Amino acid sequence: MTEITLALPFALPPPELAKDLVRALKTPAWAALLARHSSLQSHAYDNESRVLPHEAWLAHALGLASAPERPDTGAPLAGAVMRGCGLAAEASEGHWFLLQPAHVQISRTHMLLSDLRGLQLREAESHGLYEIARPYCEEIGKPLLHGAPGLWFMRADDWADMRTASPDATCTQSMSDWLPEGAHARAFRKLQNEIQMLWHEHPINQARQARGLQAVNSCWLWGGSGPAAASGRVAIAGGAQWMDALSAAPLSGVEQLLAAPGAAMVADLIAPAQVGDWADWLARMQRIEQEWLAPLLAALKAGRVARLNLILSHRNGWTSVSSTALAQRKFWRKPSLTPLLKQP
Repeated sequence: MTEITLALPFALPPPELAKDLVRALKTPAWAALLARHSSLQSHAYDNESRVLPHEAWLAHALGLASAPERPDTGAPLAGAVMRGCGLAAEASEGHWFLLQPAHVQISRTHMLLSDLRGLQLREAESHGLYEIARPYCEEIGKPLLHGAPGLWFMRADDWADMRTASPDATCTQSMSDWLPEGAHARAFRKLQNEIQMLWHEHPINQARQARGLQAVNSCWLWGGSGPAAASGRVAIAGGAQWMDALSAAPLSGVEQLLAAPGAAMVADLIAPAQVGDWADWLARMQRIEQEWLAPLLAALKAGRVARLNLILSHRNGWTSVSSTALAQRKFWRKPSLTPLLKQP
């Protein structure tokens, strides 16, 4: 059976804005898929896993973690991201974490991790900051590897039990509540502080600030994993750089997905939802309707796809919707976005 699963992170509008956002959407294909479904289930999400629902789904789809309704501690993605960066040999040994350069805003009452997408870190800047941090990491027995701009990896076998949070789970919250936890949390804080001092007022940061960019004044540790390789495949479009490294193939359009059915994620809605730019969210949702949902609905009706599964999420829950050609013949069900309002 030809089956496609498409995950749309943050396609669920936040409950407090759902009515207004649904009223503004003109998405008949999405409405048909939601109303004329063969199954629809909504789930509350326990973010004790310290990752977002779509990140937990992605780790599960790759065969690296349990399903989101039974969340593991974090999303063990570092090794899979390393393999996507050409570091398979290194990933096959030891316990690795993603260590990403970051900007932290500090106020009198709290610290806030900025969205890492906003760093706009150039290749030369990333390598320069990496070469400053690497000797210290090696000195304390934590080898550091550069995978891509802003995408580094640190080996810390003795930190395997560390509970970490993803950057996207953290960046809209008070950072102190999402710092790594465990027996070695203090050791990480010391490493983080040392790197902060090494980078403080460095010429790379002075040049960035002269261009109106954020200083790279901290780093974020997350995604720790052992040597197990991913057993699943997910094609991803519009994601952060670590998602690009995870992607089975760059996802360029529906025809590519129809030619090789399976699991895919379109991550275009994450950035505007994180900062609450709902005008941008609406515009991007309209593009997803035109470029993905309408063609997939047409393929479903034409028999090119036997089943289409949608995974729609926000920070605190997700909805799974399945539809078939037979379900689309339920003409008495008027296309509607009302299911988006019925959230756990």
